[in-house]
Amino acid sequence: MGSLGALMKHPDDFYPLLKLKMAARNAEKQIPSEPHWGFCFSMLHKVSRSFALVIQQLDTELRHAVCIFYLVLRALDTVEDDTSVAADVKVPILIDFYRHIYDPDWHFSCGTKEYKVLMDQFHHVSAAFLELEKGLEAIEDITLRMGAGMAKFICKEVETVDDYDEYCHYVAGLVGLGLSKLFHAYGSEDLAPESLSNSMGLFLQKTNIIRDYLEDINEIPKSRMFWPRQIWSKYVKKLEDLKDEENSVKAVQCLNDMVTNALLHVDDCLKYMSALRDPAIFRFCAIPQIMAIGTLALCYNNIKVFRGVVKMRRGLTAKVIDRTKSMTDVYGAFYDFSYILKAKVDKNDPNAQKTVSRLDSILKTCRDSGVLNKRKSYIIENQSNYTPFVVVLLFIIFAIFLVNLNPNWPNN
Repeated sequence: MGSLGALMKHPDDFYPLLKLKMAARNAEKQIPSEPHWGFCFSMLHKVSRSFALVIQQLDTELRHAVCIFYLVLRALDTVEDDTSVAADVKVPILIDFYRHIYDPDWHFSCGTKEYKVLMDQFHHVSAAFLELEKGLEAIEDITLRMGAGMAKFICKEVETVDDYDEYCHYVAGLVGLGLSKLFHAYGSEDLAPESLSNSMGLFLQKTNIIRDYLEDINEIPKSRMFWPRQIWSKYVKKLEDLKDEENSVKAVQCLNDMVTNALLHVDDCLKYMSALRDPAIFRFCAIPQIMAIGTLALCYNNIKVFRGVVKMRRGLTAKVIDRTKSMTDVYGAFYDFSYILKAKVDKNDPNAQKTVSRLDSILKTCRDSGVLNKRKSYIIENQSNYTPFVVVLLFIIFAIFLVNLNPNWPNN
């Protein structure tokens, strides 16, 4: 009933959702037949469906390189995330991981579910990596630097905002640098400034860290948290205290402080995306960034971050994927979601002035683009003439279509 309820409220989601499902189905059909490449792209669909969808738009050679880059770093992340692996075992693996990608015989069993399969059969990723014509040095370099950074923070807490930025640089900023190097190596783009590439990664990572508070704090056997003490200690004595109901006011204030910090990177992200020339690369980069600002707008001032899962509805995600084709769409989306976020700012919040200042800067940049009048708004949805009966009928047709398209769809 949740999906039906969402369609009743947002009937314009129907067509984008249908297009998204069809695109996902087509992406699955494009999985290569060679065993190691087939494993890599099949695994990509399992560990990140949204990424697997946008990556399919890239040219074949670049798509292969980006797929391998993503899986190598996902494997590295799996080692870092597995709290059941002792630090004295984990740290050497992280540091030497850039060497392991050259060894088709290497594997290390850790993680759960599809991530365990990735680690157990990592030889497929190594075999595909060694077949790449370009970008091996870039992937090796980023893997080396990221592994060393992860190892550093296995033994170090995130105390200051500088620590927070440093950690996010290692686990996400370097991804931005690596992708920029791959785009340049394959002749698609000029090499972007490292500061802008870094901000692209930091904005996404900080959004994920904010959104995933409850999941991370409840992780078994041991939680790993990256909210900086310099921020959360202004509100509570222990980070886990934020999820206690008696601390709800302080928790939301801390959350708003974290969102305000993340907004620092938006101007750099807009500069990076405005310089991209290749339409497929542009969409590949822009869609996650719009999802991030939309997620921050949803999380801001929202106590539900400390109570459960907060994420954009699937229909809105489908609209973002369907609509994002140019900087006009990016400026429009960032303007709309920043406007939504600004409307949620409580003047009594300790960081209200700082938050509004950063949002005003983003809104001004979007207005100065001169293209806002051409956008499809995420705030003022198109008024639908659909009656509830028609919406229910559309939902039933949609469900039948999906079942026929993929009999296992409800279990995906």
